[in-house]
Amino acid sequence: MTLLTLDGRQGEGGGQILRSGLALSAVLGRPFELTHIRGGRKRPGLKRQHLACVRAAAEITGSEALGASLDSDRILLEPGPVRPGSYTFRVGSAGSCNLVLQTVLMPLLLAKGPSEVVLEGGTHNSMAPPTDALSMSFLPLVERMGGRVELTLERAGFFPAGGGRVRVRIEPASTPQPLELLQRGPDEKRSAVIDYAHLGEAIPRKQVRLLRTLLPLLGDNIELREHDTSPGPGNAISIFLGFRNVCEVFTCFGAKSVPSRRLVATLAKSVKRYLSSDAPVGSHLADQLLLPMALLGGGTFSTTQATEHTTTNADVINAFLGEGTVSLEEEAHALQRVHVKAVFDAR
Repeated sequence: MTLLTLDGRQGEGGGQILRSGLALSAVLGRPFELTHIRGGRKRPGLKRQHLACVRAAAEITGSEALGASLDSDRILLEPGPVRPGSYTFRVGSAGSCNLVLQTVLMPLLLAKGPSEVVLEGGTHNSMAPPTDALSMSFLPLVERMGGRVELTLERAGFFPAGGGRVRVRIEPASTPQPLELLQRGPDEKRSAVIDYAHLGEAIPRKQVRLLRTLLPLLGDNIELREHDTSPGPGNAISIFLGFRNVCEVFTCFGAKSVPSRRLVATLAKSVKRYLSSDAPVGSHLADQLLLPMALLGGGTFSTTQATEHTTTNADVINAFLGEGTVSLEEEAHALQRVHVKAVFDAR
């Protein structure tokens, strides 16, 4: 296949282009070059989290990636066939191991046998989906499309210490099914989880009181979950809005400089904004769904106004699979409808 070259400065200019490009390159067996990696960031080039993605893609395809070193601004992957098996990928920092999973998930789902992947790094850090968002929101939709993935959080890893551990079992995808997600369906359950490590109980219990005040819709469905095996201190609050057709997850992360009241107030604002719209799919889930939809059964969903992450992901997918594979159209009430064509020959 001919080499596909993309410019890492396009769109959101961060790691999204890298992860989606590596995944599509592995699935299609197409050589992929990315220049000006993370060219839209203050500190461009490959950081540990991104380097782990490159090395993971190379390992599952039995290949080497040129330029796979810290701060590199260019990589070239010439993948061989995807090899199912047992893998361990270590970020080596508090960088998100869940984003490394985004790189290898679809190639291994479309491989010819089962795989088990252990990922070590950050599991609860900003700018990345926490483990609960994957297991409660994203993976059930992948399963609806034909994927079979079991994710287990074995040890939480908060910023800046990291040290988390996630185990993922992946079975080859069954017959692909389209995902049609235009309505949320009736309410089923609304709940919250406060994750914390090495903080004592005063802070999380204060956050419980704030949640009850600022988000009374949760009722008493608030769980405290202590992670005493985590290498460092940390705190995350997750809200789960369960509907018949989708579960949306909203998470914020504690920091020394952010009072709990401000943290919970920001989270409550995001929840209320989502509930005031008619969109079944929130902005973060939208960009995660594009790749599995394109490589499985396609489909359509409605979302809030697409973020730059979503439009960038759409551009990368269209570059690999053909213009129009992912398309967006405006809907009423400030929504967008996303159409994704299935690419069955990717299997």
